[in-house]
Amino acid sequence: MIFPVALRLLVGAFLLALVLLAFLVEVKILRYAYQKIGVPPRYMLLILLLTLLGSHVNIPVMEQGSTIVAINVGGALLPAILSLYLFWRSASRVRMLLGVAVVTAIVHGLADIVPGVGIAVPMIVPPLAAAAVALVLAFRHAPPVAYVAGSMGALIGGDLLNLPRIGELAAPVVSIGGAGTFDGVFLTGLIAGLLA
Repeated sequence: MIFPVALRLLVGAFLLALVLLAFLVEVKILRYAYQKIGVPPRYMLLILLLTLLGSHVNIPVMEQGSTIVAINVGGALLPAILSLYLFWRSASRVRMLLGVAVVTAIVHGLADIVPGVGIAVPMIVPPLAAAAVALVLAFRHAPPVAYVAGSMGALIGGDLLNLPRIGELAAPVVSIGGAGTFDGVFLTGLIAGLLA
């Protein structure tokens, strides 16, 4: 009888240790990714926390017919602010704008309207496109170019250019940068920065 309790405690402690290890590895990877794109390490946790919490906040900005269009704080507003910060600090502004244009065109070309769900884009394409474009356009400064091109290209190509088609979604609320776009923008920005 004592052995199963001890065994359960040992297995529980082992699983807890694995979860903590996975969390620490994730934090180190995120810290590395943010450092590569140009975010000081002391702000990394704050940005990450605001992004994750902000993914649950939608700010209504307009109505289109019977649909309310909102902007998601974590999936659109914060990536746009971070992109502007990186843009103003960069010496590669023209390359960033060109990268945003290329990724926007790729994402928009792949975006599908899925009624009742949202706008679908293959998740791996935007980060790979952003990383490739950044490496071609600004090899020595690729990570911040990849972040800006990836996050803004996903937002513009996936959401903003599809605003005229909002009626096809048949949804009462549409969130720019929300739901799947949050994942796409967040992951695209970070993965593109890491790949570059």
